[in-house]
Amino acid sequence: MNVAVLDFFLRNVDCSEFNAKRVLEVGSRFVNGSVRPLIERFCKPREYVGIDIEAGRYVDIILPAERLVDHFGPESFNAVISTEVLEHVFDWRLVVNNMKAVLRRGGYIYITTRSKTFHTTGTHTTSSVMRLGHD
Repeated sequence: MNVAVLDFFLRNVDCSEFNAKRVLEVGSRFVNGSVRPLIERFCKPREYVGIDIEAGRYVDIILPAERLVDHFGPESFNAVISTEVLEHVFDWRLVVNNMKAVLRRGGYIYITTRSKTFHTTGTHTTSSVMRLGHD
């Protein structure tokens, strides 16, 4: 996570979207920051579940993002957060569709990702243009 992500959340989050609700963070492993402490402390979700493909701080369940629906079932979260993840997955469309599928009707998705001009860290990045929409 970078400062721009934290700034985005500080400016755009409405705590009512998280308060007493079930929240899923996709790609939750603490690498260089996390919005989790901010959301948990000030927005008071009922439950906050972090998933990642590797164990680490803020990871509750080791699970690839492509398997969200298989593990949690459809419409199981009120909010989904994914910061700086989509540029690291092979099939971003499948991941986004899984995030949409585990989201309850009327829920909220927060997604941030690097732009083409941001220097990458040597990890796998998606090659196709990211255009989010309904299938």
